[in-house]
Amino acid sequence: MPTLQLDMHPGRTLEQKREFVREVTRVASETLNCPIDSVDVVIREVPREHWGKGGQLVSDR
Repeated sequence: MPTLQLDMHPGRTLEQKREFVREVTRVASETLNCPIDSVDVVIREVPREHWGKGGQLVSDR
């Protein structure tokens, strides 16, 4: 059972998340030759003040 995880900043709509889950599940199922029902997708929204990049918090950029 593949589990795919996406970390991203908040701000995408529910419909964008639905489409992402639908499409990444379809591609994973086809590519890995596994049943669609075996693919799990986890989306974690990480606030900009909890994300560092290049030695700075993203919220400070």
